[in-house]
Amino acid sequence: MENTQQQEHVHVLIIGSGPAGYTAAIYAARANLKPVLYQGIQPGGQLTITTEVENYPGYPEGIQGPEMMVDFEKQATRMGADIRYGMATAVDFSVRPYRVIIEEEKVITADAVIIATGASAKWLGLPSEQRLNGSGVSACAVCDGFFFRGKEVAIVGAGDTAAEEALYLSKMCSTVHMVVRRNEMRASKIMQERVMRTSNIIIYWNSETAEVLGDNKVEAVKLLNNQTNAETIVPVSAFFVAIGHQPNSGIFTGFLEMDDQGYIKTIPGTTCTNLEGVFACGDVQDKIYRQAVTAAGSGCMAALDAERYLSALEHAQQQQQQPVAQAQ
Repeated sequence: MENTQQQEHVHVLIIGSGPAGYTAAIYAARANLKPVLYQGIQPGGQLTITTEVENYPGYPEGIQGPEMMVDFEKQATRMGADIRYGMATAVDFSVRPYRVIIEEEKVITADAVIIATGASAKWLGLPSEQRLNGSGVSACAVCDGFFFRGKEVAIVGAGDTAAEEALYLSKMCSTVHMVVRRNEMRASKIMQERVMRTSNIIIYWNSETAEVLGDNKVEAVKLLNNQTNAETIVPVSAFFVAIGHQPNSGIFTGFLEMDDQGYIKTIPGTTCTNLEGVFACGDVQDKIYRQAVTAAGSGCMAALDAERYLSALEHAQQQQQQPVAQAQ
């Protein structure tokens, strides 16, 4: 079956778009590495479901997330990157050159691979949550909390990320209503203590979100106590979901080292993975910062790491060929 698949060899293959992938493409193209980038199932990544972006340098008036990603793509294309629509569905990193299957029908072999597949926010699965996503519903307090200064907001989650984001929101919002499913939090003890000591954070124990209320924007959240079945309507202007992210790294399982959550491990200070010539950047390897600007920075690092790797590889190959040339 595989023999019927189309095959193509490229120098540098970038899997995934978004700030990391597009920035890697810009730098790789400028280094004359002739990168080919496959955008994945969501061209532009998580920013395509974000409305206003105000914290990315260079946009003093702010910019819409999808528009920003169009700018990134245009710049990468202008530099000479080959941007293609399509998703990597399987890889084989046990052979060289590395093999990547696109849409289960085309085989790309590559001298170097840059992984920028990102991560996906975990959602509660409520229809109202998805309907109001971008209209007050968000999975990133650091990204969107600024828009709700002085207002009441709700956040759901019980881990360190939820605690950290609740504390962040408490500094700019009048009240933070924190929804915790059990009678205790999973966050570290010190984070729990900080939340408890913050006077404008109200915790709703043993509670789950039944529905996010509002027509065109978030107006309230309906909570259900899972011990008493009592319903509570809490008026809020925003609803933040902080129940974790899932790195889009599944197809690399068995080839690349990952942590227990599936984030690809990189050598500190680099984007190098456990395999030479394979690099990871952006949210697929970053569970701490998860910002557009840090993703773009790591995309730059990945392209530079790939350039140095390929340059060293080419030099080594020339050295191996040199004695043969002299003998002739």
